[in-house]
Amino acid sequence: MPGSSRRDFLVRCLIAGAALLPRRALALRTRPPHPAPRPGITGAKVLTRAQLGDHAHLAPLFDGVRAIPQVVDGIACSCGCAELAGFYSLLSCYEGDGMARHCEICQGQARLAVRMQREGKTLQQIRTAIDAKFG
Repeated sequence: MPGSSRRDFLVRCLIAGAALLPRRALALRTRPPHPAPRPGITGAKVLTRAQLGDHAHLAPLFDGVRAIPQVVDGIACSCGCAELAGFYSLLSCYEGDGMARHCEICQGQARLAVRMQREGKTLQQIRTAIDAKFG
């Protein structure tokens, strides 16, 4: 029966999705804590407009990150890149290969951090807002 086949497929999908929920919840609970900003950190390694190539439209965001490295270095990235070798903080996403050029989570976290820092918010207030929005 065609309806039965479709219904069975949907039921299997729901069961598979439900099985993944506990793992996802565990992953959210085990997210690494925000790192301590490294003493003397600078934005010198943040990619420049020239280095952004086809992503030059992101230059204002990268410039904003470059201006507040001591804040962005104290924020854990929520996209999972913190698991990769060489990544310390959200600042790492804006250096080297510039992973943030392609990642909307990295971009969103940095936009929020830059805006809140301009509003005079503390690092702890920024972290709290990022955790609330990005988990």
